[in-house]
Amino acid sequence: MAGNPSVKKRQKELSRQEHQRDKAERRRERKAEKETQTRAAEAAGEDPDLAGIVPGPQPLAADDA
Repeated sequence: MAGNPSVKKRQKELSRQEHQRDKAERRRERKAEKETQTRAAEAAGEDPDLAGIVPGPQPLAADDA
């Protein structure tokens, strides 16, 4: 026997809302993580755009030699 369409629709809506809440929570976590990483890099006096870049001549790649 098929279930009541209204009940199925309500279950589907609740599932969708729960999924949206989960996504929003993950977004908040990622945003907070990015902010802490940026603050840590700024506190270290290092520009995040330039992190890991070495000035001057670059070493030759192994296959160029």
